[in-house]
Amino acid sequence: MSSEKQIPTVSLNRFIKHSLEILQNPLPFHHNNFIEHGDVFRLKIGFNTEAFFCRDAALAEYVLQKNQKNYVKSKIQTEDLAKYVGKGLLTSEGEHWRKQRKLIQPAFHKKQLQNLLDSIKKAILSEYSRINTNKVIDIFPILNDLAFQTVVKSLFSSAANQNDIDRLQYITESAQKMLVKELRQPYLGWWFSLSGTIDKHLKLTREARQILKRIVNERRASNIKQNDLLDMLLDAKYDDGSFMEEEQLIDEILILFTAGHETTSNALTFTFQLLAKHPEWQENIYKEYIDIKQQTEDVMTQIMASKICQQVVEESMRLYPPAYFIDRVNLSPDDFNGMHFKAGSNLLFSVYEMHRHPDLWEQPEVFLPQRFKEGGRKFSSQYFPFGAGPRKCIGNNFAMFEMIIAVSELISKYRISPEFDTIEITPLITLKPKNAFLKFEPRTNN
Repeated sequence: MSSEKQIPTVSLNRFIKHSLEILQNPLPFHHNNFIEHGDVFRLKIGFNTEAFFCRDAALAEYVLQKNQKNYVKSKIQTEDLAKYVGKGLLTSEGEHWRKQRKLIQPAFHKKQLQNLLDSIKKAILSEYSRINTNKVIDIFPILNDLAFQTVVKSLFSSAANQNDIDRLQYITESAQKMLVKELRQPYLGWWFSLSGTIDKHLKLTREARQILKRIVNERRASNIKQNDLLDMLLDAKYDDGSFMEEEQLIDEILILFTAGHETTSNALTFTFQLLAKHPEWQENIYKEYIDIKQQTEDVMTQIMASKICQQVVEESMRLYPPAYFIDRVNLSPDDFNGMHFKAGSNLLFSVYEMHRHPDLWEQPEVFLPQRFKEGGRKFSSQYFPFGAGPRKCIGNNFAMFEMIIAVSELISKYRISPEFDTIEITPLITLKPKNAFLKFEPRTNN
């Protein structure tokens, strides 16, 4: 059996030497290491701390699915992120996670989501009314607000006022930026604590929790059913017949805000940038949209028939996966293809690299939506935009429905053209777009 030492190592000195570059964008650093060392390498990130960076899709499938019981999320999510958003589905492990997943899963079944589609579409169209056709605009702020509003409307219907929504969005995004600093500059952890920077953001988180508690209590007191996600969460019962406690409910709502709006706004922005660069796919989506609208007004039926639009979204998430890294830690020692990982090893899977791996994809750097003509299942062993295995994102259907509505509705109203040379990225907790400048030309029949 090969020993762990045979996995190539990138030194701490090299990590520190490139630390400023890594803080801005770690992907080129990791890419160069993959090219130099192969699909798995070990990176020293402290005197006694290391992580294994992987773009081996077979290893990812093994860890996330085939031997998933031996792997848990790293402290990045279970501790670092959890201190800001609590112990919800995204940040919990073990029996607590299983109990919560079983409780919440029914709220995200397609049948339940169908009740939310009209409000989702309404929120999307409301944000699109802000698009100015007379000048070049950065589309990301509009799509960021769109995604947050969609989550809010799906959760609370009309229960949250605009001041609450704005404050919750500010706090959610501030916490994420702080967490990025902590993760990319671990050597400054002492200063973040000593200077009160972490405490400042924890105070903001407590403010968000108070806002949410007020909204929840107002809903309970009203005795009026809105048939939104909040009602589903309030009505959900554990196996023993008990309901979710308030603190746990707030944890889950914060997770939905964090995971639900960030990834979607990123994915939509990249999708529109790619469509701006490939106008022929805009026309394909437009023709599909017109054909479907002539056949049905039912939103769910329209979504399920939007095959071309779905292909475009899936290809966009291949090239620019919002959740571009997946982390796991093994409970017991493990071996895979001659590689040995002692218990407690930190494994970081680069979804970005796997989705562009030349051994896995034809023309990996080229935008080719037709590769998904037969659906994403064809690539299930190498395509992980929503993760894989039991921990696959619970909101994947919600996100896909939202994105298909958002893309098809915008393309039905506008032709978009690029006002940028190349698609730029800002890798934070999620893969964020940068300088997404577009120009919008109204379609003459609208």
